[in-house]
Amino acid sequence: MSESQDEYTRVGQQITGAEQSQMFGKPCFKTGGKAFVAYFQDAMVFKLTGDAHTRALALEGAQLFDPSGKGRAMKEWVQVPFAHKDLWPELASAARDYVGD
Repeated sequence: MSESQDEYTRVGQQITGAEQSQMFGKPCFKTGGKAFVAYFQDAMVFKLTGDAHTRALALEGAQLFDPSGKGRAMKEWVQVPFAHKDLWPELASAARDYVGD
C-alpha cells in the first residue's frame, strides 16, 4: 500500500461507525450504508456541501471527483490530493456529518 492509501485508511478508521467498503470499484468508507469518503489516484475524496465543499475545492490540486474520467464529475464529491493530508481528518468528519446515519 502507498503512503497516501495508508493515510486514507487511518483517517477512515478514526471515524466512529465507519465501515470499509467499495464504490465504483474504489475503496471507500460508509456510514449507515452511505459512502462519505473514498480513495482514488493517491487522493482522498469527500462528499461535501456548503462551506466545507467550497473550502475543499479551493485547495491547490483539488477537483470534482470524476471516477470515469469522461467529464461526468460528481458535483458533491471533491478529490483532495495527498499534499493536503493534514486536512483529510477534518474533511472526513464534515463528510460523515453531511451523509449522517
